[in-house]
Amino acid sequence: MTRNNTEDTVALIGAGAIGLSIASAYTRIGAHVVVCGGHTPIERISVTEGEQSQSWPVTHTDDPSAIAGIKTVILAVKAHQTESAASWITAAASPSTTILVAQNGIEHARRVSPHSGESHIVPAIVYLNVERTEPGHALLRRAGDHDLSLPDTPAARRMADELSAGGMRMRLEDDFPRTAWLKLLVNLTANPLTALTGRRAEVIREPGITELARQIMREAQQVAQAEGVHLEPSDVETELDWLMHVPAGSTSSMRQDRLAGKPLEYDALTGAVVRAAERHGIDIPANRMILALLAAIRPA
Repeated sequence: MTRNNTEDTVALIGAGAIGLSIASAYTRIGAHVVVCGGHTPIERISVTEGEQSQSWPVTHTDDPSAIAGIKTVILAVKAHQTESAASWITAAASPSTTILVAQNGIEHARRVSPHSGESHIVPAIVYLNVERTEPGHALLRRAGDHDLSLPDTPAARRMADELSAGGMRMRLEDDFPRTAWLKLLVNLTANPLTALTGRRAEVIREPGITELARQIMREAQQVAQAEGVHLEPSDVETELDWLMHVPAGSTSSMRQDRLAGKPLEYDALTGAVVRAAERHGIDIPANRMILALLAAIRPA
């Protein structure tokens, strides 16, 4: 795919594992990436997948005004960090700006829209399993048959074309809320259970943990139905089976954050389901227990 070099710049807000992986797709089609903020200035990003490693130069800035006028923005901070990234989102915002929101959960637009003005918001469901091994470097594993799902809108279709040309396996969804809830079923189980146990995704295969994961998902499925999203009990079994067959060594961002002593992204996941359950008067004891346990963890 050929892009106009005069507009060939992408702003990356959140240079974690997911952000680095998505940004690398843009570098493969000739885009220049500007990395926004962060504790460590990054001059190159690199991605290792299997035996292959690739690296690309990037520009780092600590000045939000430096990204004004950039029309493509990747927002890949954790959901609970959105407010801390508000100055960057606002600086980039314009009617011609498209913001890819690569965050977990089901409330992408609600979190970002207070800061994004008339920008086009494209929520993304991410299926990549990635670890940031050091600043600027990501270890990428792929599972399933696609890497990102986007809603089938004009702005999303443009991004899907670009990312696909850069090596991302893209899918456009007619029923994006259902897709978001299906991914949430996985995140509600894999993220908390790996973070609470300190173990990688293989822990889900242990019989007792498998049953707990199934209960967490079944409760969420009932809440989704109440929210008007079509999920069936069979969807729970499909997603649980997928989770139990992820590549060996797979981890979760929540486990990584706990091991690093960072705040955990539980409010956008379990918290969102508990809030929705309260709106409909649905009792979800397993999710409430998980929420209480996660809320009790204190960053180092």
